[in-house]
Amino acid sequence: MTNEDILKALSNVQEPDLGKDIVSLNMVNDVSIEGNYVSFTVVLTTPACPLKDMIKNACISAIKTLVNKDAVVNVRFTSNTTTKRSDAGAVLPKVKNIVAVVSGKGGVGKSTVAANLALALSQGGAKVGLMDADIYGPSVPIMFGVRGERPLMIEIGEKGMIAPLDRYGIKLMSIGLLVDEKNAVVWRGPMASSAIRQFVTDVYWDELDYLVIDMPPGTGDIHLTLVQTVPVTGAVIVTTPQDVALADAKKGIAMFGQAQVNVPIIGLVENMSYFTPTELPENKYYIFGKEGGKRLAEEYDIPFLGQIPLVQSIREGGDEGVPVMMGDDEITKKAFRDFAAHVVRSIAMRNANIEQAKVTSVVS
Repeated sequence: MTNEDILKALSNVQEPDLGKDIVSLNMVNDVSIEGNYVSFTVVLTTPACPLKDMIKNACISAIKTLVNKDAVVNVRFTSNTTTKRSDAGAVLPKVKNIVAVVSGKGGVGKSTVAANLALALSQGGAKVGLMDADIYGPSVPIMFGVRGERPLMIEIGEKGMIAPLDRYGIKLMSIGLLVDEKNAVVWRGPMASSAIRQFVTDVYWDELDYLVIDMPPGTGDIHLTLVQTVPVTGAVIVTTPQDVALADAKKGIAMFGQAQVNVPIIGLVENMSYFTPTELPENKYYIFGKEGGKRLAEEYDIPFLGQIPLVQSIREGGDEGVPVMMGDDEITKKAFRDFAAHVVRSIAMRNANIEQAKVTSVVS
């Protein structure tokens, strides 16, 4: 066996999302051969890659079939999260992907989805931050059990910056960590927009594979400020199956598709898809309608990222400061893991096939 034999065999293994073989994508490194023992490293597009086992089995099969049926194959994995940041030196230079989680209306569980998406990505091995950009209704402090805590100031170079809180392995920042929760944030649009800019420029996020941003509901100043401040990799649209929510979700899709905003849609996730009682885990009751989100995704030709059930553990986890991804409900955790897997695959394909992410210049 030679290195050339191994690489030739591995050139038959395709990266499922990108549609090219792993050798031409430069994903194979450090090939080593000793007798019948073969080892090499596959560089994944994200540490949270959901297709790791599929790629591993395909590599072993290719070598045993095309090179040596008696080969003992050791496939190691590392990762280099893809990015299409075009101006990484300007804002958030060490953040590879910025994901905005949005909804056309309130009450669809957007913050719950954002929080558990961030945790699912982190549990997959990625470095993750969560920015609560819902200035008027911040919920991250409650959902992560950090009410009353305050971030510290640190010196980075000659500049004082805010250090985000670290909870469950992800970095957190919210206006709720800076103001008394008993006080309403009564700000005009420019003040709220200024706060968002500070969350981007004055918070030391450091190195992140994904910065998940929990956006306010609707389509307004803060959304425009965000896309004008940082190059957003893409947006995840959250909706419920009911017609009222779907009508507002269409507005969110339309906003990001406008020429002056032009942020790619990573996909759409349907929250509260069905109710499953704890004592009857196999039963599904479609309280808000059935598969409305899936039909909407098909109508707009955007990826459908999955369905999140309406279960008691999600509500309890959010209220108790222990999100469901940190709990014991394996069925619900699997729904979020599957959703996160679709997100990272959609981002990887977006980074491979779409031009660089850029700061948007919005004409008012």
